[in-house]
Amino acid sequence: MELLKYKNLLFEITPAKGTLLAIVSFMTLETVLSLITPWLAGQFTHAVLSPSSSPTLTYQQILLLWLFLLALQAVISFFYGYLSGTTSQRMLTGLRVRLYDHLQALPMNYFHEHKHGNTLALLTNDAAIISDFVTNTLLGLLPLLLTVCGALLCIFLITPLVAVLAGLLIPLFFLTTKLLGRRIRPLSRQMIQLYSDTLSIAEENLATLPVIKSFTREIRESQRFEEKNARLLLVTAAYLRIQSLLSPLIKFVATGIILFILWLISGDLSSGGLTPADIVKLLLYGMMMTQPVSRLANVYGQIQRAIGASEHLLEVFSLTPESPSAGIELPFVKGDITYQDIHFRYPGRRPLLQGLNLAIKAGETVAVIGANGAGKTTLAHLLMRFADPDSGSVYIDGNDIRTVSLASLRRQIGIVQQQVLLQNSTVADNIRFGCPDASQEQIELAARNAHALDFITKLPKGFSTIIGDQGVRLSGGQKQRLSLARALIKDPAILILDEATAMFDPEGEQFFIRECRDILQNKTVILITHRPGSLLLADRIVQLTDGHIREKTGE
Repeated sequence: MELLKYKNLLFEITPAKGTLLAIVSFMTLETVLSLITPWLAGQFTHAVLSPSSSPTLTYQQILLLWLFLLALQAVISFFYGYLSGTTSQRMLTGLRVRLYDHLQALPMNYFHEHKHGNTLALLTNDAAIISDFVTNTLLGLLPLLLTVCGALLCIFLITPLVAVLAGLLIPLFFLTTKLLGRRIRPLSRQMIQLYSDTLSIAEENLATLPVIKSFTREIRESQRFEEKNARLLLVTAAYLRIQSLLSPLIKFVATGIILFILWLISGDLSSGGLTPADIVKLLLYGMMMTQPVSRLANVYGQIQRAIGASEHLLEVFSLTPESPSAGIELPFVKGDITYQDIHFRYPGRRPLLQGLNLAIKAGETVAVIGANGAGKTTLAHLLMRFADPDSGSVYIDGNDIRTVSLASLRRQIGIVQQQVLLQNSTVADNIRFGCPDASQEQIELAARNAHALDFITKLPKGFSTIIGDQGVRLSGGQKQRLSLARALIKDPAILILDEATAMFDPEGEQFFIRECRDILQNKTVILITHRPGSLLLADRIVQLTDGHIREKTGE
């Protein structure tokens, strides 16, 4: 069975044995009670039509028993529905947490190669499909099979011939389902992919809304989003058309066959081989069989959807995550940095760094200049191990950084990026992001050292001010200072300033440079910049050209 390929994923998200046993028990009990109903109907028929033949129960007693069983079924159905629903939500929560933890641990190059919308679709649509499949579809197979088998057994006890004929026809139903549903699988995959694409467009457009508005692209982007949704609707409609056809068609065929069999044996009624009560029981047990058979047709489509979602999840789970604690603990560093014979290229692109060598002394501020795309930011990423060189090594205080744990490495490096990434939270929360246990005094000291305290105290709620998505309520310079404070609160031995003054005007840049001299003392600083004014901070300037350090110029 094809689902066996996904047994590891199903095993990991299946409920605990106790919960699973309780759900199965409720399902089994409800099925057993439903199988009693046709028997009661037969007994009621017998009691009404032949009251003088000494039935075990009067028809009034049968009705009371019937009512009791219906009430018991309702109670069991409530407990089963509640337990199944809460279990499904717990499974969905657990799967999303596990998936999020895995995504968060993946190397940065994964996110460089995949759209954010596709990642969000994994956490929303795909995870929900799998959770629903396990609790509602997979576990729901048991009562369906029990109902079919139980109904066949009850029919066999009444007349073996009918049971044998009905049993022989069941494989025909599965073959019909397979033939009619062969188009469901590709449609399921298209639905999942189109959902991801649609979410990607929405996520991308909302993130770049100022650009869309500035270029008056609202209508065009709305059309693009609408077109993708229209394609999703078409594929979904095709899927639902087939899925909606399967169940009633199978039910109609199954019911027709059952009625035909009953018609064939109706002569036994007049000959005395079957009683009216037997005919009623056969009819109801036959009808009972048609419902699970038709529902099994729907299961086929749900399996195909689950397979499509599982393929996406398994593809991500097969990727090797980073292990922050793997490797030796990097002790407190002085800050000597050495890039030795570094070769590096991004996938599908030409070589970027070709035998690069660079040595930076502890406490030295080195400015790295060069054309756009020369690889300046890549030097920072290699030092943080957001990426690893194809060959060559990076050393800190003589330690190859590939041999030390990521946690101990990144803990001792602070970075202020050109594209400032901030959370939609308070100023204080953003500053303490890298040091969650920092006190208010430490937060204010970091803000003071980053020369951000002045503007923070003027905000409506000071450190408690919410700054909006990506700090949208702050100016560019304010965001840079907040980012610097976030880096400084760790008190890192190594500091990377990647175009840290890009959002300042010349006057603001000069002020920033003057105020930062004291901050940068006793730290190893890599200053990546295009701004001539920022070079005043540097002890030494190096130029990155054609993948090499081609030129070194004194300040």
